[in-house]
Amino acid sequence: MIENSRSNSLFITRKLCHYQSLFSIDLIRHRGQKLMYLKIAGLPRKIKILFMLCADLILIPFALWSAIALRLGTFIVPMETIWWIFIVIPIFTIPLFIKLGLYRAVIRYFDEKILWTVILGVTLSVFLITAVVVMTQTPGIPRSSIVIYWVISVTYITLSRYLARGIIRQFERKDRRRQKVAIYGAGRAGLQTALSMMSSPEYQPVLFFDDNQEMQGTTLAGIRVHKPERAIELMAEYDCYQLLLAIPSASRQQRQKIINQFQQQGIQLKIIPGLSDIVSGQLNIQDIREVGVEDLLGRDPVPADEAIISKMIANKCVLVTGGGGSIGSELCRQILARHPQKLIIYELNEFSLYNIEKELLLNPKNVEIISILGDVLDTEKLHDEIKNHSVDIIYHAGAYKHVPLVEKNILSGVINNVFGTLSVLNAIENTTVKNFILISTDKAVRPTNVMGATKRIAEMCVNMFSEKNKNTIFSMVRFGNVLGSSGSVIPLFKEQIKAGGPVTVTDPEITRFFMTIPEACELVLQASSMAEGADLFILDMGEPVKILDLAKNMIRLSGFSVRDYENPEGDIAIEFVGLRSGEKLYEELLIGAESQRTQHPRILKANEMSLSVQQLDLKLTDLKKYCGERNAGAVLTVIKSLVANFSHQLNGHSIHHIDKKV
Repeated sequence: MIENSRSNSLFITRKLCHYQSLFSIDLIRHRGQKLMYLKIAGLPRKIKILFMLCADLILIPFALWSAIALRLGTFIVPMETIWWIFIVIPIFTIPLFIKLGLYRAVIRYFDEKILWTVILGVTLSVFLITAVVVMTQTPGIPRSSIVIYWVISVTYITLSRYLARGIIRQFERKDRRRQKVAIYGAGRAGLQTALSMMSSPEYQPVLFFDDNQEMQGTTLAGIRVHKPERAIELMAEYDCYQLLLAIPSASRQQRQKIINQFQQQGIQLKIIPGLSDIVSGQLNIQDIREVGVEDLLGRDPVPADEAIISKMIANKCVLVTGGGGSIGSELCRQILARHPQKLIIYELNEFSLYNIEKELLLNPKNVEIISILGDVLDTEKLHDEIKNHSVDIIYHAGAYKHVPLVEKNILSGVINNVFGTLSVLNAIENTTVKNFILISTDKAVRPTNVMGATKRIAEMCVNMFSEKNKNTIFSMVRFGNVLGSSGSVIPLFKEQIKAGGPVTVTDPEITRFFMTIPEACELVLQASSMAEGADLFILDMGEPVKILDLAKNMIRLSGFSVRDYENPEGDIAIEFVGLRSGEKLYEELLIGAESQRTQHPRILKANEMSLSVQQLDLKLTDLKKYCGERNAGAVLTVIKSLVANFSHQLNGHSIHHIDKKV
């Protein structure tokens, strides 16, 4: 028994040593191959070109020898009288190749164009050699061998390039650091993406999936196309956990359906840019992005009426306050695309102003871009800038919007959001401004926080000036959260997921409206072009999104699983931290039930009650007085008397006073 046990132990030990040695040999071989590839890839480009040139110096005479040998039917070629031809032919051909740019092509990335370059170069060299042979009456070279030489030379030189490319790509495929990727969509975008990935050191495409039955079973770039129904099974078999959606022309609903199929399977989803980038040939591996929550909204944007927007903005001077913020900067981008005469970016934050100015100046639209570092509370400066540049349109996006921060800094929020808006409205008087548009928020409806209340008061101020100033068309655009804006929940969730969790959600029942920043800004431009005076436009945000579902989707889209009671072994947990001060479970877009449709299906128009000019003036005087005295309690009292249905509790938060006077 003991002897048998020892024998078994010895056998197992030997087997383990054998497998370990095999593994070590394989590892050494892999490292050796990788080292060789890195050495070759790391050589200077001039050395690589020299290698290819030397190879051609050998292949071209060898092609001629092969042609004569095939024609004569013997390996013994009479060299006594024709030896000089083997020297002359590469001397003629290599300069032609250089002139045609054959050696400028990077082997790893060359395409079928190289074949035509080789054919042209060899054809020209054949004409030259034929002329030399005919003129010198050289014996020993059958005339038909020149045609054979043409075929063999093209074959040798082209195959040498394909062989070199194959060796390089083989080394790259053996690099275990490359991430295996499956591609959903075997169309033009998918094929171009696969070819780009094959030449990259980061990714290795291994599978194609496509709904088109005609494509299923075919092969693209050496990769088989499969049915989407087998995707989960095949990706597990190939040890592949990244799926790239190469369907840029698909609607948002189609993308959502595909994403829902994969997002709970521990697969990381990514998506390529739009179809216009594919068609223009601008697709790069670096442009591939992760599937975002915007791809899950389940509805496609309705395009704006470009004719109306362009008519309003083209050749006008447009000023955007808060032009460096999330909404303000996107407004600047979209306004610039409509060819105004001037675009003035008015921003208090120096770094934000620098960033948006730098970006816009890279876009050659022949539009004068003026960057002004200034505070909207400086009415005189703002008035002077408006007069000096003959401003036609103002989009007022300068405001504090972060609810918890404004709760802790009540006076700052009131001064910036209320009196900042009043300052801009006062600066407009006796100027050339024809349109003023306030960017508002759904938090202004039955507000439970100071930020929402200040935005509601700002709306009242716009209504008041609409009665006082008949030379300007005043309007407001109210909408909910935008995806990815600074201070929003999306960037926070991304950071928490990147850190390994937990992802914090205030309440399991909390919901919010969401829209992409570009879509929101385009609708703002559309709404402002329809304004007639004292208009309150409300953007149709679609169905509200449950924040808990949003958090779960973001975790799954990042390739992780949710850790909860049903899945205690999951990757990232979700923690409920309770509603913050001033936060409510559900947001609304209308104070009353009355709204009417406009010519755009995503834009509504509402009529809401407001205080008279005299009443509002008195309340604003009191508000200004208490802000000057830095009396936050009195400020809250005035706000409650101004804003109907405003319910607010300090919840023990300390109030930070400021020294700025209004």
